[in-house]
Parts: sequence; structure tokens; C-alpha cells
Amino acid sequence: MLFFPSLLPLPFLSLSLSLALSRSLSLSLSLSCSLPRHPSLSLPLSLSLPPPPPPQWEEVSGYDENLNTIRTYQVCNVFEPSQNNWLLTTFINRRGAQRIYVEMRFTVRDCSSIPNVPGSCKETFNLYYYESDAVIATKGTAFWMEAPYLKVDTIAADESFSQVDFGGRLMKVNTEVRSFGPLSKNGFYLAFQDYGACMSLLAVRVFYKKCPSVVQNFAIFPETMTGAESTSLVIARGICIPNSEEVDVPIKLYCNGDGEWMVPIGSCTCKAGFEPDNGNVCRACPPGTFKSNQGPGLCLQCPPNSRSAGEAATVCICRNGYYRGDADLPDAPCTSVPSGPRNVISIVNETSVILEWHSPRETGGREDVVYNIVCKKCRSDRRSCSHCDDNVDFLPRQLGLTDTRVLISNLLAHTLYSFEIQAVNGVSNRSPYPAQHVSIDITTNQAAPSIVPIMHQISSTMKSFTLSWPQPEQPNGIILDYELRFYEKINSTVQRSKTNTARVVSLRPGTVYVVQVRARTVAGFGKYSSKMCFQTLTDGKQGASELREQLPLIAGSAAAGVVFIVSLVAICIVCSPGMKIYIDPFTYEDPNEAVREFAKEIDVSTVKIEEVIGAGEFGEVYKGRLKLPGKREIYVAIKTLKAGYVEKQRRDFLAEASIMGQFDHPNIIRLEGVVTKSRPVMIVTEFMENGALDSFLRQNDGQFTVIQLVGMMRGISAGMKYLSEMNYVHRDLAARNILVNSNLVCKVSDFGLSRYLQDDTSDPSYTSSLGGKIPVRWTAPEAIAYRKFTSASDVWSYGVVMWEVMSFGERPYWDMSNQDVINAIEQDYRLPPPMDCPSALHQLMLDCWQKDRNARPRFTDIVSTLDKMIRNPASLKAMANIPAVPSQPLLDRSIPDFNTFSSVEDWLAAIKMSQYRDNFLNSGFTSLQLVAQITSEDLLRIGVTLAGHQKKILSNIQTMRVQMSQSPTPMA
Repeated sequence: MLFFPSLLPLPFLSLSLSLALSRSLSLSLSLSCSLPRHPSLSLPLSLSLPPPPPPQWEEVSGYDENLNTIRTYQVCNVFEPSQNNWLLTTFINRRGAQRIYVEMRFTVRDCSSIPNVPGSCKETFNLYYYESDAVIATKGTAFWMEAPYLKVDTIAADESFSQVDFGGRLMKVNTEVRSFGPLSKNGFYLAFQDYGACMSLLAVRVFYKKCPSVVQNFAIFPETMTGAESTSLVIARGICIPNSEEVDVPIKLYCNGDGEWMVPIGSCTCKAGFEPDNGNVCRACPPGTFKSNQGPGLCLQCPPNSRSAGEAATVCICRNGYYRGDADLPDAPCTSVPSGPRNVISIVNETSVILEWHSPRETGGREDVVYNIVCKKCRSDRRSCSHCDDNVDFLPRQLGLTDTRVLISNLLAHTLYSFEIQAVNGVSNRSPYPAQHVSIDITTNQAAPSIVPIMHQISSTMKSFTLSWPQPEQPNGIILDYELRFYEKINSTVQRSKTNTARVVSLRPGTVYVVQVRARTVAGFGKYSSKMCFQTLTDGKQGASELREQLPLIAGSAAAGVVFIVSLVAICIVCSPGMKIYIDPFTYEDPNEAVREFAKEIDVSTVKIEEVIGAGEFGEVYKGRLKLPGKREIYVAIKTLKAGYVEKQRRDFLAEASIMGQFDHPNIIRLEGVVTKSRPVMIVTEFMENGALDSFLRQNDGQFTVIQLVGMMRGISAGMKYLSEMNYVHRDLAARNILVNSNLVCKVSDFGLSRYLQDDTSDPSYTSSLGGKIPVRWTAPEAIAYRKFTSASDVWSYGVVMWEVMSFGERPYWDMSNQDVINAIEQDYRLPPPMDCPSALHQLMLDCWQKDRNARPRFTDIVSTLDKMIRNPASLKAMANIPAVPSQPLLDRSIPDFNTFSSVEDWLAAIKMSQYRDNFLNSGFTSLQLVAQITSEDLLRIGVTLAGHQKKILSNIQTMRVQMSQSPTPMA
């Protein structure tokens, strides 16, 4: 409840006995009170009575209990019947209050103490109010008796009096409080009705209640009026005090009908760098302290080796030479880097070294010290050192060692090494100084050679096969000889040779042998190579192979000899995991055998087919998902074998998986596995988001830079280099068989026509069977004429793929028939450079299309050439010239003959720019003569904005101008 001390009390009514009993007292009285300005409320009262009729309320002077002079209103017409005496206030402005309280102090004469009083005497009176937006009642009007008042209550005295003491003071004063509301207008009037009492109205106080402004939970809540009802709750929103932030939103309190705050919701807390003080103030942390988080916590002293110079610090800055690690909390002390390791001990064992050391004396105040090993290989004179090769092994690891011991192996023999042991901790990366370390120089001893990495089968007959292998990567000295070991059953034979190419004879036809080889130096034998499988031919596969067997074997290293130890054990077809087995799957009588060896079987439950994305030779191709145990789910492409297949179709279908499973290169499509134990039979490969290269380029015509296109070609050549080094020929290299992923990485795919080359002569090739499919536009002339496929014929095909890339998927040789293409090639016709093709790239295409296959570059050369172009983009600025008129009888189909066109629409269709038909016609270029005048500015104006499309159109317009100048008759 809010009382208003500035409210002057209304005049008290001093009542003498004679006045109280007077019935003929003439009343001409007024009662006034006022609503003061905030924070108190004064309600002005002006009670007026009209001129006679008979006197009603009377304003008189008197004394209060303390003998102070006061003015009161009294009425005592108890001897007259039907009393209706009114007292009215002046207009009271409610000041936004919705509920008003009225406190009344009054006295009432006991009717029984008045002699001869009639039965109409009362000891109560009524309180009324009336709402209004403006002043409407004045003296002399009848409003005060006629207004539609609303009754508040009938007021009864708790105590009445019957006597007056001799000092003139009133006895038994009553105080009553009543309220009313809700109020909606600007103000109101109060009215008091006497209907037969003998009483005095001593004082009237009018007020409202409100909740005062308060700071609670670090939020400021404004002064808030109570609601319209005594039970109302009014919501007040809070605002965080300075330097505090909200914790829970919204922040609010409820103001109840008694002007009291209740039910706090939400709160604020002091920001980082500030602490609570006296509950409702957020004080800045003094220098030397900090507070890192928002909340009720207090400021803390700075941790060791740190400081805060100013106020309100959220973190203490480390002193010079001290740091905090990435994972250190703000209240963690600052630490420094460790000192270097101590007392290094080394143990050399041939080409391996064990290093041991003691921990640093100083850890920098941290417990996360680890060690890194830096390995350098040095010249014997110590003038220069270089980092060790990647094949050097560190056990348990090279970086982040927690133990003070490491084993380093696979070093070179007789070589000086320098090892640096670094001690680092969680703040070493913050220090401007290198990690503290200790170095030690070590020279390795002599050692046996490393493992022979791989073997190749050069040729095979019914009773022999010829093998070759490279020198070990780490010979560790001069190779004296090699030892070859192979198994079939029990029995053994030994032979010697002086080369690293060996012909093993006296074998059984159609038999698989497991072979291993190892090298020997003066330090002894190295370890055997991993097991590899090679097979002799069955009867009928011999043919020309026996003839080639008589040719000189490929020379190897100048080794002293080769020792053959033949131990016939059990037949083994599945060799060491991870080795690349160079076996033609078509030599297997049972295709399932090759599939089991080279492709992983996938449980069909791990494959989810989602949608058809194409059709292959054997069935539909789907997009799906593969979720192998312990691995994340990936998108895959799924080739299926359609129902009703014959065994040969199944064999050919799975042969592609048997081939693909032997490849592991970032530019070769990756085989995920096969499904052969359920229907349909599936080949599952990685999914390439952008699909086939030819259609992808057509969809994005002109939208890639030359460097991006060269990058695509480089990826394709890298994949083909890998295949050629494995002695595989693709036979169907074309842009349609190159897949593109979301990162524009190109990968060679579709190995349905691939064959392993029998590399037993200087001319490895594959001769297809008569009637086999040959993609003429991509195939080298010798492959078309003689069915001889080599890596050199793949190079020819690669040149055509380059042309497809630079022409954004144009069809090679356009609409020429296959026979026309064959005839043109024989006449030394070659595809002209695509538009905007750098001359260096077209020259590389021409090199790939050399008629003499021996003159063509190898894929190794192609990769190297493209790498140089990428490193030197300036070499791609010179553009190849496109002849305006063909210089050969065969029409250059890349330059349309404009004399054959009758309309702009036909011309645009010929140059594959039909999408701009409406742009040309709507801009007024409705004839070829007008088109011939177009400039680059005109193209921009009519809406050709792609740079590649602009160049293509302008190039053809230039050719049009030349042909128009040479034409005997003007074109339409």
C-alpha cells in the first residue's frame, strides 16, 4: 500500500453537542482533497450543496484530539424523515491508476443516545463514485444529485459515541478504507450520501497502490501500477544493470494488488571482468585480478607468470617467455618450453638405429612433453644434408613420442645420418624460438638388400614362363645375384643365370606356380619378395608364344647370376594380400576363381539401390549407397547383370571387376566389390557425381578455363600412365569412358575391352578376335587395320580425348561415317584445333596421332609435358590457327561451309549455338550478312555473356567473313 505523506488531511469536523443535535443548521459546505504529483497522490475534493431547500451537510470549525483547529463536515437531521443529504468532491484525475482506494475518518452518534429520536435514525452512510473524462459538476448544478453514481459500499461505524468530553474532543473516531475499479476514463468524482445519520466526516484520503522501482537479480524493474483488481498480477520487464548480461530470458517480476513484487523469473549476472558487489552492482576487477566468465563468481588473482595491467580483465596476459597452450584454461598458469633432451645413446644394427635419451631437466612447468625425430641424410664430408626418404620407418612413430626411445629402420647402408631429437610441449608452437633439441650423427653398417618389390611375367608357354623384376629399392651395395624360389608340389630343381630376367623351364602345362625372389650382396641375402602367381599355358594357348620365347631376353642388371631353387609344394593361386598380381583373368578357366582373387565379395544387405542412372551392355546402372561394417556409408555406382544371362555373359561381366580390382590409383575408378552370391549379380564402384566427361563438358560448354581443362587431361594421362606401366592396354579410351567427380577429378573407367599385354617381346600388343568391337573414331590406324592394340594405340586414343576436352564434348570427326574417318586418316588428315585451343596442346594431339606408333610419346612423357604447362601457364597463351578454308580435299568439318546456310537459325544450329536463336532474331540480326557485322559488344548486348560462347561465335563469324569474300554470289 502506498500512502502519500504530502496529501494534506481534509478538515476534521469539530462537533459540539449542540451542533450535533441541531436540526436547523444551514449547510453551505465544500470538501476538497487533491492528487499531488509523483510519488504521492492528492485528490482535490470540492463538495458543494445547492442553495436551500433545507440545510444538509454543514462545514464547521472545531478541534481535533490534539486541540488543533480543523474544518469538518457534519449532518444531523435525524428528526426529519426521508433524509437524502449528498456531499460531492471536485474532479479527481486518476493519473493512470486502475484501482482507487478511499480512506475515511468519521464519527457517528449513537441513535439510542438521542432522546425522542424517531425510528428513521441511521448510523451508516453510503460511498459512491462516477467516472468522467472531464469536469462536469460545478456549484449550483443538480449534477451531484442526479448523476448515475456507482455505489462502492455502505459505510458503518465500528464504534459510535453517545457523549462529548468537556475538552470538546471527539471520541471514538472510525477509520474505514474502500476500493473500486477498474477505471478507464481520465478521472472520477466521489460522493457521500447521508440518509438519516448524525455524523461528522473528519478526513478523506484518496490514493492508489504501486510497486516501487527495484533492483533485483542484477536487473532494474521500473515503478509499476497495480492491476484493476486486488488479485491482479501485473508483469514488469527487467533491464540488466550496467556491466551485466542476461542469464535467463525473459527477465520479469510480478506486481501484486498490494503493491508488492513477487515471483521473480530470469536473472542477470555480472559480465566477464566484473564481479558482484552488494548484490546489485557489478564492479570491475581491479588490476592484478581477472574474471574469465560471466556469472556470480568473484575476481581471482592472476595465475603464476601472468599479469593484468588494467581493470575489468577477462584473462591475465602471460609474461615474456611464458605462454598458454591451445587447450589451457584462462585460469591456468603460464608456462614455458622445455629444455633439450639429455644423454642420447645410439645402437646401430646394419641399417637400423635405436636412439635412447633422458628427459629434459626443465619441462617448462608442464606435464605434456613429447619428442619429435628429425632425420637427415648427409654427405660423407658433412657439407650438405637432406631430409630422409619417406620409406624410412620409425617405431613407434616419428612425431609425438611419449617414450624416450625410438627404433629407426630402412636406412641406407654405409650412409651418414644426422638425427635431431626435439623436446616439445603444449606451448612450443607459441614460442618464437625453435624447439630445444639435441643432435647425433650416425653412420650405418653394411646390410643385405631390401625386398624385390615386384615381378613381371614376360611370356608363358606350356612348359615354361619368363619373369623379370627390378632391382631392390635399397640394394645396400652391389647386387651379386638373385635367388628364385617357386612351388607347385614336392621336388625341387636349381638353375643359374646372370641376369635379373629368368626363364623357368620343364614346367607342367596349365599349372599355377607361386614364385618368390630375393637379392644377395656381400652382406648376404635379403628377404624373399611376397608370393606371386604365374601360370603356364594350356594346350592351344601356345601359338606364337613359343616363337617369341626364342627371342633374346630383356637384359637386367650386371648381376653375377641367378640361383633357382624349385620346391614343388601345394598349388597356390591366392598370393600375399595387397600385392598387384599381374594375371590376365581371361586365362582362368573358371571366372569365379579370378573374381575371388581380385575382387572383394560384398554382402548384398550392405547395398541399397536408389535410382537408375544409365544402362550398360549387360544391364542397368544404378546409384545407391554402401554401408560396410565399421565404415561410414558412401554413395556408389552399381552395375547389374540382367536376368536371363548366359554363362559367357556372366564371365565377361565379371571379367571387368577382375581387371578393375587389380588397380589402385587416384585417376582409375575404384572397385568397391562385387555381389555374386545373390541376384542380380552386381559390380559396385565409387560414385562419380558429374558422370561421363563428354556429356559433362557439353553441359558446361565454355565455362572452364584452359588451366582447368589441362588439369582434367593431366588426371586422365596419369591414370593411363599407371595402366601402361602395368602392361595393360585399355582399347576403349574416350571421353565417354572417363568419369568426373564433384572436385573435377577425372578417372578412367570401363575396362570391358581392356587386355593384359604379353610383354615377351619389344612389341607388346593385343590382337583382337575378328569381328570384335572397335571404336573407330578413337582407334589408332594400326589397331583398325591389323587388330594390334598397344599402349601406343592408347596414346592415339588419348589425343582424341584431348580434342574432346578442348572442344567441350564435340563429336570427333563430326558427322563423318566410320569409313570416311578411316579413309581420311590414311590420307594423313588430322583433326584441326578446337576453337581457343592453345597451339602447345594441339601440337601434343598431333604428336599422339603420329602414324608411326614408335614416334608417339609415352604416357610418362605426356604427364611430364602437361605438368610443365600447368607450372608455366604462359605457354598456353599462343592459340592454334584454324584455317579459314580447308587445305585438303577432305572438308574440315570444324569450319561449316556458310554457303550452304539459308538462315541465321541454320547457321547457329551448325555451330551448336541454337540456344541464342531468339537473342539474335529479337535484336535484329535476321540475316547472315547482318550477323557478319557483329562485334563482341553486340554479343554482350544481345545476351551472350559466357566468354567461351563469345569466342566460338566470333571465330565462326570471322570465318564467315572470309568465305563471304571468296563467294562468287552473295549470301542471303
